[in-house]
Amino acid sequence: MQIGPHRLKNQLIVAPMAGVTDRPFRQLCKRLGAGMAVSEMVTSRPDLRGSQKSARRADHAGELEPISVQIVGTDPVMMAEAARHNVAQGAQIVDINMGCPAKKVCNVMAGSALLKDEPLVGRILEAVVMAVDVPVTLKIRTGWDPYNRNALAIAGIAERAGIRALAIHGRTRACAFSGSAEYDTIAEVKSRTRVPVIANGDITTPEQAARVLHYTGADAIMIGRAAQGRPWIFREIAHYLATGQRLAPPSTAQIGALLSEHLQALHAFYGDVMGVRIARKHVGWYTKALPGAPVWRSRFNLIETSQSQLAEVKRYFEELPALDLQPGAIEEELAA
Repeated sequence: MQIGPHRLKNQLIVAPMAGVTDRPFRQLCKRLGAGMAVSEMVTSRPDLRGSQKSARRADHAGELEPISVQIVGTDPVMMAEAARHNVAQGAQIVDINMGCPAKKVCNVMAGSALLKDEPLVGRILEAVVMAVDVPVTLKIRTGWDPYNRNALAIAGIAERAGIRALAIHGRTRACAFSGSAEYDTIAEVKSRTRVPVIANGDITTPEQAARVLHYTGADAIMIGRAAQGRPWIFREIAHYLATGQRLAPPSTAQIGALLSEHLQALHAFYGDVMGVRIARKHVGWYTKALPGAPVWRSRFNLIETSQSQLAEVKRYFEELPALDLQPGAIEEELAA
């Protein structure tokens, strides 16, 4: 997979997820096999640029290259300035968000709401591409509802504007995350555009990753929710694509070690108070399929210090039985 001058080590990309793909998460996913990770979306509003939240989202210190930063907004001039600002802060790829279905984003006509206004899409893409000398990519949905799928038209606009890669989530804005992703639209876009296409949506297993790549002809796949609490999914998929065989899943001891590493990175990145709060959702994802986790998490979520969190995670995993986590077992538990 090639994006401008950047040749990725594989076809596996971490999807941008607000509140999830912070620097600790991106670094861990890259270390565990992802070829690239896209940041949380960063607002294009200059009045919010100096906020602590925006500053953290623009923090790429020590991160493996390439650095991809997603920006969101509706004004071409502000989006162009946001692109220049983030490149000055270290972004090597600028990604434009036209795929987020969240109400607070769509209510201001940003994210996937922009798909309704194709002329504005063109103006934003052209402004951003012209503003920076790094590759610009775009993330969209298949349309704004099942009766109005205009991904192919958007792809044409993107190609003419000079977009270097197009990620498509296989749902419409109206679908949000309900129902199943469809890949026919992605396959059609791939067959009718020269822009590299990245398929996204419901890719939760190595087998599904292979099926989606084959069916759509996409150049790469993007993994989002399936990586929450399972950052090792990228090395599992990479191994399967290379060999056709399932990689043995991590043992409970290995999961505990990865979780502890992740928590320490969160505590260091956010500080003790916020780090402890943010850690709770990650602990929930990592332990969802493990024995006794619901009761244990209710106690864990009352812990207020980073050191106590780490000690409690260590105790929980030391007391777990040595489970035989066969390939597919964790996915089955998570789907239950």
